[in-house]
Amino acid sequence: MTLQNFAKAALLSSALLSAAVPLYAQNAPKPAPEMQAVLDKLAALGSKPFSTLTVPEARTQASPADAAHAVQWDKRVSSNPEAQVATRDIAIPSKEGGLAARVYLPGGEGPFPVIVYYHGGGWVVADVNVYDGAPRAISLGAHAIVVSVEYRHAPEHKFPAAHEDAWTAYKWVVENIHELNGNADKIAVAGESAGGNLAANVALMAKEMKTKQPVHQLLVYPVAGIDMNTASYKENADAKPLGKADMEWFVKNTVASMDDANDPRINLNGRSDLAGVAPATVILAQIDPLRSDGETYAAKLKDAGVTVDLKTYDGVTHEFFGMGKVVPQAKEALDLAVSDLTAAFNKAK
Repeated sequence: MTLQNFAKAALLSSALLSAAVPLYAQNAPKPAPEMQAVLDKLAALGSKPFSTLTVPEARTQASPADAAHAVQWDKRVSSNPEAQVATRDIAIPSKEGGLAARVYLPGGEGPFPVIVYYHGGGWVVADVNVYDGAPRAISLGAHAIVVSVEYRHAPEHKFPAAHEDAWTAYKWVVENIHELNGNADKIAVAGESAGGNLAANVALMAKEMKTKQPVHQLLVYPVAGIDMNTASYKENADAKPLGKADMEWFVKNTVASMDDANDPRINLNGRSDLAGVAPATVILAQIDPLRSDGETYAAKLKDAGVTVDLKTYDGVTHEFFGMGKVVPQAKEALDLAVSDLTAAFNKAK
């Protein structure tokens, strides 16, 4: 079932739905204990499925990052050394008046390699404050400047506003990062979920515009396809913090019409122009409707001759990546990302 048809699917009889859900639930993998602790804390904080909320409600409820921080507090896990990474908030010029960005600055002498990072949130919710854990840890681990970019959100700014902003930010960083002691010849892109889609699009745009191609792309459970009947959508239809109905909610709020869902910037898996983009690290979560999308995109990149390091982490859900302080698989994933980024930077001239 494509995104264009999900509204029709909602009209299926309750009898059919009740027959399907138990079948999917039988195949649903279980979270590891540390991941479950975060999910339990998220429920205790009153978080509800996005599909049941208005946009203002969704933007103000507790996030998975909040839950992870609460678990970290309960366990008295130190925020150091990541907390010592210096940050600087800047504004990136754009035709809409400017894009907020948070720059994570490593210690020592530069010029430093650079990562342009795009946060998740389905193009609707969250911001650079919510998605702080991953860019902070990556800056420390890779000894690199990370520019975490804000972009316009739907539904106030429908697709392709976020994609336009992502490209504007990347171009600005390439041209100006030297002012922050960065080396634009060693620049990578990274993103989680909707931000992973933005990062992939930036690499594709750089090729299309014949401008500086990033040396690497880190894609963490990226939005990459329009098929909501994949194996992972079936297995994780009711997963938390992201299920199938939640993805339908994000899409409904993001696009002006369902025809936009077929746009190649959203439907990356429908593209045939992937050759020539930067090598990629693709990190996926087992308990995530988007897992199959990421697997397909990784395979298509490989088929196009792009070097891909694909890793799926068992026992974790969507949003696990920035939870390295309390979820072991997140620390493993962050270490993999840092290792691949560092290798790419060392290889770049």
